[in-house]
Amino acid sequence: MADKVMIHVEQLRKDYGGTGRFAVDGISFDVRAGEVLGFLGPNGAGKTTTMKILTSFLAPTSGRAEVAGHDVYGDSLSVRSRIGYLPEDTPLYRDMSVLEYLEFVCDVRDVPKEKRHSRLKRVVEQCGIGDRLGALIGELSKGFRQRVGLAQAIVHEPEVLILDEPTSGLDPNQIAEIRTVIKSIGQEKTVIFSTHILGEVQATCSRIIIISDGKLVADGTPDDLARKSSGASSILLEIGGARGNESDPLTLLRHIDGIEDIKAINTSGWSLSDRPRATQFRVIAKTGADPRGDIARVIATASGMDLLQMTPEKASLEDVFRKLTTTQGA
Repeated sequence: MADKVMIHVEQLRKDYGGTGRFAVDGISFDVRAGEVLGFLGPNGAGKTTTMKILTSFLAPTSGRAEVAGHDVYGDSLSVRSRIGYLPEDTPLYRDMSVLEYLEFVCDVRDVPKEKRHSRLKRVVEQCGIGDRLGALIGELSKGFRQRVGLAQAIVHEPEVLILDEPTSGLDPNQIAEIRTVIKSIGQEKTVIFSTHILGEVQATCSRIIIISDGKLVADGTPDDLARKSSGASSILLEIGGARGNESDPLTLLRHIDGIEDIKAINTSGWSLSDRPRATQFRVIAKTGADPRGDIARVIATASGMDLLQMTPEKASLEDVFRKLTTTQGA
């Protein structure tokens, strides 16, 4: 079941009004059962357009997309019955109570009457809205409205959940609460999750797709993207030095074959007359080289030096995102 392709996108394009400029420009990807996919890109990159096509709200200009084996254009009713969708602007009837609204959604979604009580009980518990069932939706905080929006998206037990900016406009506490709900839901369903909060993606998603200017520019786990994007590997060193030391660590380390470049990264520099203290350096390794063993040996044999730290540095998701989206001209 885990290998089943739940979402298939092939050379998908969308041109609004025949302008010749594609909001989505030939993207292809698959999402398998049980994956939580982070869907990232700058404003205007085509994320929301792609999601609207996947949910059958928009027809593609060309290419194809399938959800659970059903074409989003040719078999849209089957697609809609298998997805839960939370758009960026949550569609709620503010003059209804939470319970009235969820019962209305059950009607729209054809949830069998004999199963409604158990379904409602489960989603109410899952989304943490049990003490708000009698409240008018218009009187709820935005965080609770988002919870109600999530509840309506899963009340019919869809196979696929598509969430477009589900934490937009929430405060940090509300974001943490919604993130917990999404992680819980993601244990049972295939999820596509769009957000601008990169920390959420690392905390929630098993895989990331990045699009820029309508094109797919990256696809992989957070660690995969960091490795592919960072280029030459870098190493953070912290070296302790004592008064009377006759050697300069920069000079010693530059003689190691596997090092491309090395720089001191603190403001105090290295001074022979100073009291014992530590200095940090960033080492850039040559492509394919791992100089850590040589670094340890050199520092160990140098008079008055101690290797206090040697940590490989990994590009952050923010670094990866900026590099991939700015180089694409987004």
